[in-house]
Amino acid sequence: MNISFHGAAGTVTGTKHLLTLDDGRKILLDCGLFQGLGSQTANLNQSFGFEPAEIGAVLLSHAHIDHSGLLPKLVADGFNGPIFCTAPTRELSSILLMDSAQIQNQTHEGPDDQCIYTPEDVVKTIQQIKTIEFDEWFEPMPDVKVVFTRTGHLSGAAAISLDLPAAHGRTTLAFSGDVGRHSHPLWQQATAFPQADYLVLESTYGDRDHDLRSSNVDILASYIQHTCNEKKGKLIIPAFSVGRTQEILYLLHQLEAENRLPELQYFVDSPLGIAATHVLASQLEEFKENLQQSIGSGSDPFQFKGLKYVESTEDSIRLKEYQEPCVIIASSGTADAGRVRHHIRETLGDPKNTILFSGYCGPQTLGGRLLSDDRIVSIAGEDIAVKAEIHQLLGLSAHGDSNDLCQFIACQDPSLVRGIFIVHGERNARERLAARLKAKNFYPVTLPEMHECITLNRHVQTDQLSLAPAS
Repeated sequence: MNISFHGAAGTVTGTKHLLTLDDGRKILLDCGLFQGLGSQTANLNQSFGFEPAEIGAVLLSHAHIDHSGLLPKLVADGFNGPIFCTAPTRELSSILLMDSAQIQNQTHEGPDDQCIYTPEDVVKTIQQIKTIEFDEWFEPMPDVKVVFTRTGHLSGAAAISLDLPAAHGRTTLAFSGDVGRHSHPLWQQATAFPQADYLVLESTYGDRDHDLRSSNVDILASYIQHTCNEKKGKLIIPAFSVGRTQEILYLLHQLEAENRLPELQYFVDSPLGIAATHVLASQLEEFKENLQQSIGSGSDPFQFKGLKYVESTEDSIRLKEYQEPCVIIASSGTADAGRVRHHIRETLGDPKNTILFSGYCGPQTLGGRLLSDDRIVSIAGEDIAVKAEIHQLLGLSAHGDSNDLCQFIACQDPSLVRGIFIVHGERNARERLAARLKAKNFYPVTLPEMHECITLNRHVQTDQLSLAPAS
C-alpha cells in the first residue's frame, strides 16, 4: 500500500493525495486546482501525475476550489467513478465549479489558450457526486470503510478517516482536509476522529498563533473608521467568495447590532459570493447553535443597513465612479484574480485608501507581493506605485493556527500513530509544525515533496495492526 502526493506538497494549493491499495485499487483524496503559483500554475493544472481512468473513487473533504477545482478535468480525462462528500459540500461545489468553468470560458483567448474544462464537464461531475452524512461509516468500494467528521473550516467541511484492507490485517489513515479555527464565529467546531495509523495533516498556519486578544469586530470597525470616516477613502477587502465573504458580512452585521456600523455603502462585488451567501444561509445545521437559534427566529446574519450586492460586470466597473467613502468586498482573497483586481488598480495610488487582506496570501500572488511591501506592482500590464495603506486581518482566516492543529489531533494516541505527513503549507509552516508534533511524541513526521510516493506498513508487525471499526 502506498500514498503519493500530487498537490499541496510544499504549497497551499492543488490538494491531491492518491492511495493505492495492496490489490491495486486507487482512492483519490481531493482534486484541487493549483492557484497563485505564477508561471508554474498552468502547467501544474494540465498534468495530474497519475491516470484518472485508474481511480476507483474520490473522497472530497470540502468545496474550496484548491481542493475540488480539478474534479471536472478528472472526469473529462477518464474518471467515471463516484465522488463522495457531504451534502453541503456538493451544493457549494456545484456553484464553485460552474463559476470556475465560466471564468475559463470568458478569459481564454484562442486555440492555444484552452479551458481546463467546460460547463458540460461540471454538470457531469456533479452527477457523479454521492452525499454522505457526518459520522456515518460507508463503503466507497468493497472492503473499504470511510467516515466523515467535522473540521470547522467551512460548511460541510470534513476530515476523512479510512479503514483499509492490508496484507496483514487492516490499516487506518486519516486526512484532515482543512482544519478551522476553534473560535470561528460561524461554523460548528471540529470533532474527534477515529484513531489512525497514519495522518495526513494540513499546515497552512503551522508556524503561527492567531491573536485572540483582539476582537475581529473591533479591528474591522477601526479600519472602517480610519479609512472611510477619517481619511474619506475607500476600504477594499479582498475576500474569497465562499466562507470569508460571509464571515466579513457577519462581522458587519454584528457592528450594526451594536449600533457601531458607520452609515456608508457596503458593496459585495462578487456574483459567486452573492450566490454562496444565499446557499450558506440555507444550510442551517452547519452553523453554531447560537446562530441556528438566531436564524430560526428570523434574523439574517449576513444582512445590515447599507449593504449592496453588485451583480453585473458593468455595475462593478461603474463603482470606480463612486467617489464617496465606502467599503468594497470582492474576490479573490489573494487578489490574483477576480473583480477585486480592478478595484485595487483604481485605489492603490491614493494614500487615503486602504487594501485590507482578510487571510493568507501566497508569496507569488498580488496580495503576497503587496503584503511584502513591494512599492510597485503590475496589474493588467500596468505598473502601479503603492501609496494606499496595506494591511492584513489574519484573525479572519478559516484555517486554524498551530494550537488549533494540535488540538485537532489531540484525539490521537501518539504511540499508535505510525506516521504523519505534513501537507498544505509553505516550508517554514511545515517545518515548525513538524517540530512541535515531534515534541508531542508523534514520530515519524514526514514533509512529502510533489509527486513523492511513500510505502505504508513497510515494517509493520501483525500484532501492531489496528482493528477495523464495528459495523
